[in-house]
Amino acid sequence: MQNREKAISNTSLIGVGANVALAALKAIFGVIAGSVAVIMDGVNNLSDALSSIVTLVGVKLAKRKPNQKHPFGYGRIEYFSTIIVATIVIVAGCTALIEAIKSFFTKSVPNYSAYTFAIISIAVVAKILLGLYFKKQGKKYNSDALIASGKDASFDAILSLSTIVGGVVAIFAGVSIDGVLGVIISFFILKAGLEMLFDSINHIIGNRPDSAISREIKAKIGEIDGVIGAYDLVLHNYGPDRAIGSVHIEVPSHFTADEIHRVTQKVQKTVYEAYSVFLTVGIYSVDETKNDLRDRIFEITKSHDGVLGAHAFFLNEEEKFLSLDVLVDFTITDRVAFAETLKTEYAELLPGYLFVINFDVNYSD
Repeated sequence: MQNREKAISNTSLIGVGANVALAALKAIFGVIAGSVAVIMDGVNNLSDALSSIVTLVGVKLAKRKPNQKHPFGYGRIEYFSTIIVATIVIVAGCTALIEAIKSFFTKSVPNYSAYTFAIISIAVVAKILLGLYFKKQGKKYNSDALIASGKDASFDAILSLSTIVGGVVAIFAGVSIDGVLGVIISFFILKAGLEMLFDSINHIIGNRPDSAISREIKAKIGEIDGVIGAYDLVLHNYGPDRAIGSVHIEVPSHFTADEIHRVTQKVQKTVYEAYSVFLTVGIYSVDETKNDLRDRIFEITKSHDGVLGAHAFFLNEEEKFLSLDVLVDFTITDRVAFAETLKTEYAELLPGYLFVINFDVNYSD
């Protein structure tokens, strides 16, 4: 946790320093050249510096320890800091667009010099390197804010390159396409800001867990001695590196309470050490002497469109009672009617039985 916070902070500080320097240079040479595109590119760099500052503050606040009022900690502050970053970027994009539109009404052709081209070229290289570094650190330390900043920096390199194109056209054709380039730059800025905004909002609302991670977790649980299968994985995100959740595991019906306790502790320990996720573990009992009947019931269930799986099979022959969980996708809207269809089909195999069907929501892959 401390290493993550330190790494993100250091990366953000590098971003602040680099972007402030680039913004100052572009502003100076943009004014000298009379180029709105270069000036707006510098404004974009300044917004990037502010973004890095917000990211830095956000990760500092997010590391605060859990307390009585916030028992799950403050990890989600990072998502709010990303929303602030997105807002800064969007404001910068709107400002750039307004200035670019104004430039359409001026007749002056920018006066580009060798120094101007040199500064922009340096900026392109710097932004490419900065973008690669931010994205690498963001993926390594699971920071959406750093990844977003890295993508934004990569876009900036392309946009800075476009100002060089504008300068070449101005010199050799005597035509100013500065306003056009300014509009293009502003739209790219706005696009990056809106993407960052919606990504952060989705995190706060509650995203579906990453498919690869959820499958990995269930596969790892399935490798533990005594576990027959893992189902119903639910993960609640309380920050980029904080999550709690729940899972149901199938164990043999002959297991004692002590054996079940041992298995659940092993599941919790294994998942927490590998993914920093604390899981509450529920139990499904599996009577392996009834596997043939269970397979037949599952075959009937999975023959229907919209069914993703079935588990938690429980049969009481004395009371003529059968229950199971059915995992369905969101295309099955009338679950009451679907349950009656399944019960009718089950009754052909087990006449006189009471059937209880629990529908699971497809929370994770």
